[in-house]
Amino acid sequence: MPDYGFLKGTGVALITPFKKDSSIDFDALEKVIEHCILGGVESLVVLGTTGESVTLSKSEKKELIQFSLKTNRGRAKFIVGIGGNNTAELVDELLELDPSGIDAILSSSPAYNKPSQEGIFQHYMAFEKASPLPIIIYNVPARTASNITAETCLRLAHASEKFAAVKEASGDLGQATKILKDRPPHFLVLSGDDPLALGLMGIGGDGVISVIANAYPAEFSEMIRSASNGNYTQARLLNQKLFDLHKWLYVEGNPAGIKAACHIKGLCKNILRLPLVPLSDSNFQNLQLEMNRIGN
Repeated sequence: MPDYGFLKGTGVALITPFKKDSSIDFDALEKVIEHCILGGVESLVVLGTTGESVTLSKSEKKELIQFSLKTNRGRAKFIVGIGGNNTAELVDELLELDPSGIDAILSSSPAYNKPSQEGIFQHYMAFEKASPLPIIIYNVPARTASNITAETCLRLAHASEKFAAVKEASGDLGQATKILKDRPPHFLVLSGDDPLALGLMGIGGDGVISVIANAYPAEFSEMIRSASNGNYTQARLLNQKLFDLHKWLYVEGNPAGIKAACHIKGLCKNILRLPLVPLSDSNFQNLQLEMNRIGN
């Protein structure tokens, strides 16, 4: 049985900083990566939704993976996002991937198609056959318009030990409890909702893949570690310190909020690629006021 304990703790879904000409700002990306690693996160996740992966070309994705691996230097675990709604295309992308230095793949269920539960299962099983690496299933109904039910998630977890974990972002702790109760021993449950991460830890979860950790890696990773160690007094204090900030990180969608927060911290420019745009002035000011309250 594989041991996927290396995926426990705090993973950060990295932003992709851009320059004024919309090209990738690798100097800023290096700053963000160093900030997160020094802040104590256990894993880096590149090419996720927070990284605006759907607006990156194939060559940009390859360059971003290579640069991030070089910057990381093996200090944190390294996870690459590969997702989409064309199963055959994803299989080809997996077959072209150089797995060197990569610890796992994060893959969201197909968006827009709205497949049935059987379709979702067959999609992931095709993905599993092609993947040279462990797979983290990503359930995010708010983006995909379909929920991976607890039953389908468990069916996948029991079908292959290559399925290492689920990033559970349904917002339903009842669903997460069902998965935790009936999962096989190798299978981890990670939060995909920062505001619910501590709640998931409280019912037996294994960690988080976080957005807010781009800006506050030390506080958020320490909250997860404290919960893992049973120190819920400390975990609750850290959760309450950051809790009101979540509203402003998502008020106009992700990653507009976290890009603005990282800009305020001096990590990157506040630039997104269309169709996403920066936070409105009023929400930017509210975000900044909350960050000032926290202590920036």
